[in-house]
Amino acid sequence: MIRLLVYLLLALAFAGPVRAQSPADAAYTRLASDSYAEIEASIVGLAASGDPRTAPVIQALAEGRLFYRPADKALFVKQGDAVTDARTGVPAPATEGLKPVRANNKVRRALDSALGTLNLLAPDPGKRREAAEAVFKARDATVLPALEAALSRETDAGVKRTLQEARAAVVLAKPGSTEADRLAAVATIQGRADGDAMGILRALSADPSAAVQAAAAKGVAAIETRLALIAGASNVWYGISLGSVLLLAAIGLAITFGVMGIINMAHGEMVMLGAYTTFLVQEAIRAHAPGLFEFSLAIAIPAAFLVGGGVGVGIERLVIRHLYGRPLETLLATFGISLILQQTVRSIFGPTNREVGAPQFMTGAFDLFGLSITWGRFWIVVFALAVFFGLMFVLRRTSFGLKTRAVTQNRRMAAAMGIRTPWVDALTFGLGSGIAGIAGVALSQIDNVSPNLGQGYIIDSFLVVVFGGVGSLWGTLVAALSIGVANKFLEPYAGAVLAKILLLVFIILFIQKRPRGLFALKGRSVEA
Repeated sequence: MIRLLVYLLLALAFAGPVRAQSPADAAYTRLASDSYAEIEASIVGLAASGDPRTAPVIQALAEGRLFYRPADKALFVKQGDAVTDARTGVPAPATEGLKPVRANNKVRRALDSALGTLNLLAPDPGKRREAAEAVFKARDATVLPALEAALSRETDAGVKRTLQEARAAVVLAKPGSTEADRLAAVATIQGRADGDAMGILRALSADPSAAVQAAAAKGVAAIETRLALIAGASNVWYGISLGSVLLLAAIGLAITFGVMGIINMAHGEMVMLGAYTTFLVQEAIRAHAPGLFEFSLAIAIPAAFLVGGGVGVGIERLVIRHLYGRPLETLLATFGISLILQQTVRSIFGPTNREVGAPQFMTGAFDLFGLSITWGRFWIVVFALAVFFGLMFVLRRTSFGLKTRAVTQNRRMAAAMGIRTPWVDALTFGLGSGIAGIAGVALSQIDNVSPNLGQGYIIDSFLVVVFGGVGSLWGTLVAALSIGVANKFLEPYAGAVLAKILLLVFIILFIQKRPRGLFALKGRSVEA
């Protein structure tokens, strides 16, 4: 008997205290329940437990990768073909008969809130911001202590502002918060000034406090005004962006049409050749010097200018110089050349679109006073203005530009002064075609590179040139930006197709009143 007691005492001494089930373990067990309320409560418990194992489990449940075994309620996470134990992360060999953990809308809201709570103190500021946004949308009152703890430790100004907005949303959703706290929360939400903020403030129309109702109504009105201003600014920016594309496509045509009086229907194909030159440059860089890809567009610009300009000079020397004074024949000849160029490119590269990559500096977007601006469009606007002012410098500050303007104003007098007008014609046509080629470099970043690329811009280019004034570069700039902005303001009300029709009707009526466009310039076509 004494020996038995000794054995019992030794067993108890080595066994140690019995380990009680932790709150996290109890919450894990309830995830396998058939009750949505139990599952929601277990998610809240896991988020509040501080257990480091909870984050991947909750993430797996949010993504539909969490399963349980009905026999013992054991939890498993699936990642492709691999299955691991949810609590230990150890691979699980036997996975037959697993059932997915169920979720409804309330469970998903609890998941969003839990994920936000777990990431509020993450080392990465981007994850903390995402967590704050998730809490803002979930507005779960149980997260308020974690939010306040995160606010007290936050050092990043942007993340702190998002945390304050999330706390304000939680305070407004929490029953029993004081009127002073709710008024302060309304002011914070108003500062967010977006659709989500407006929805929260509109929901306060039934708030018991009249002061809160009045503050919310005032906030909604302020947000609506700000959103209207942002929408107007967005239309202006998108119009400028569209106008810069039209400017690039039309500026070369303004030179050839203004100086030579030629309706060049192959101008769009010069744009297309510039885009394919960009594609070939990038393919060569990918194959032989991948480290230069960030400079691919800078390399493609002079190459596209030489290709477009060379083809333009060849067309002028071989075809157009024999057709001066015969506009109908010139139009038909250049239309035929456009078809030949399209079919040639189609035979070489095929009819399918070609991929042209964007350098790193042209990817992403930035926010300016609530307006989201993509870097690609921003640099295209800058590039279009640079091409415009560079062309202005060539025409006004160089010998070639002086001769070109002389031929434009009085061709016979220029010839009498010893200017070789045929070569001015050829070089001017080559300059206009070269500019169309570098326009193709920019358009390759926003449009499909295909044999039909130029056809989408040729009609709009003629409209810009005629509306601005034949041969006037300033008129081309003003006309391109005006048409772009007007088109973007009309589209929300009339639709894309009807907006273009209305602009076309307006330009036709305008030309009836001012046949020489906004900025009239003397040229060969006017003298004729």
